[in-house]
Amino acid sequence: MSATPTPHVPVTDPDAAAETVRDWLKSADRVLVTAGAGLSAAAGYDYGDTVRLKELFPALYGMGLRSRYIVGVQLPPALWWGYWAVHIDDIRYSPHPNPLYRKLRELIGDKDHWVMTSNVDALFARNGFAPERIFTPQGNYGRYQCTVPCTRTTWDSRPLVRDLLAAYDPATGAVTDPAVLPHCPNCGEDVEINVRIGPEFIDDPYLPAGHHLQQWLGEAGTDTRLLILEFGAGFNTPTVIRAPGEHLTRHLPNARLVRVNPTHPDIPSDLMGRALPVAAGADHLLDALTAPQAPAGPTVTS
Repeated sequence: MSATPTPHVPVTDPDAAAETVRDWLKSADRVLVTAGAGLSAAAGYDYGDTVRLKELFPALYGMGLRSRYIVGVQLPPALWWGYWAVHIDDIRYSPHPNPLYRKLRELIGDKDHWVMTSNVDALFARNGFAPERIFTPQGNYGRYQCTVPCTRTTWDSRPLVRDLLAAYDPATGAVTDPAVLPHCPNCGEDVEINVRIGPEFIDDPYLPAGHHLQQWLGEAGTDTRLLILEFGAGFNTPTVIRAPGEHLTRHLPNARLVRVNPTHPDIPSDLMGRALPVAAGADHLLDALTAPQAPAGPTVTS
């Protein structure tokens, strides 16, 4: 029997947390997986990893760059697009399967499920989750758009990344051929990756999935046992992942929430008994959840 979680005492032992999560998952009718940057960081894509940053961007590292978060950083176009080409190629178009996301998919099994994530790296879709059941309200590195924008159309970023890399000089961090620096195919103005940075963000590609997710949630009866598995969602954009999970748990009488976050696992006090705060990395909990189970010992009778 797993212990009843309390809101102000996060579970720090992944093995202890795994016991409760297994029980809740087994009894769930539906599962909503929600995720922030912490899940991809645990999977090996940590934007604050300075060792990896120096390996990928030696020139920019030499200029003082210490994080892959470069919103607001002023760079000339040749360096700006050199950065984006390498970054997107590494995090979005890597052909290798990711073991952590595969473990998560294995854990969900054949449960009726959806995914909602603020991550824009498509790691869910690339590791076994059905693309038509993934809602990415913050965008996708796989698309780019006009900065104006002159049109609601977005374009596949793969050819753009390929052409930029062909003209990229790692020693300087710059794209050496000005002719390949991108412009809007429609109006000729500047373009940007189709991720939510400012009011010009085009969310049209993601609205159908959001609508279908709302339908899926709306179809759940009051007796539906929904389990929300939240991984690595902090306070950069709390209204995208954390707040909706709490709202659903609060308003669906049979919903439960598992919040996995090594630094911000706290849950509201009114969700006592229906939410489990786990103060551990997603990799540690998923390792515990997918580890082989020891067989039960023999029953002793008198």
